Amino acid sequence: MNRINLICLGVRDMAKALAFYKGIGFKTDEKEDCPPIVFFNTQGTKLEIFPLEQLVEDIDEENPPALSAGGFGGITLACNMKSQQEVDELFALVAEKGGEVVKSPRWLTSWNGYSGYFRDMDGYYWEVAYGPNWQFDENDMLVIG
Repeated sequence: MNRINLICLGVRDMAKALAFYKGIGFKTDEKEDCPPIVFFNTQGTKLEIFPLEQLVEDIDEENPPALSAGGFGGITLACNMKSQQEVDELFALVAEKGGEVVKSPRWLTSWNGYSGYFRDMDGYYWEVAYGPNWQFDENDMLVIG
């Protein structure tokens, strides 16, 4: 089972979430403005957005998990870039498209990298980072190890 095929984000407003993720560069074949489900064609694992109320029912129809009242749920998503400029460009898009910059990108001496965090309209935290010594494979996936 050593793979993750999909990461599903439950969203409160499908049209807003779809516009945001398309606006910051995620690609999809979806043509509708407010479809029942969306799959983004990412490099590697697919990113999915799905209505939050339907997601909790999909987990357990008879006893759905309680929706969080906010706060941090203990998970972040990450996008690793090939330059400081790519990080800065993505943060500019995020701000333009309605995302919240939580931590502006900065150089971190602990690992000699450039990193920041943003939050989408459903509260999901994303780290966007660049490391000058990072290497990427033929699929633009970060080589770790």
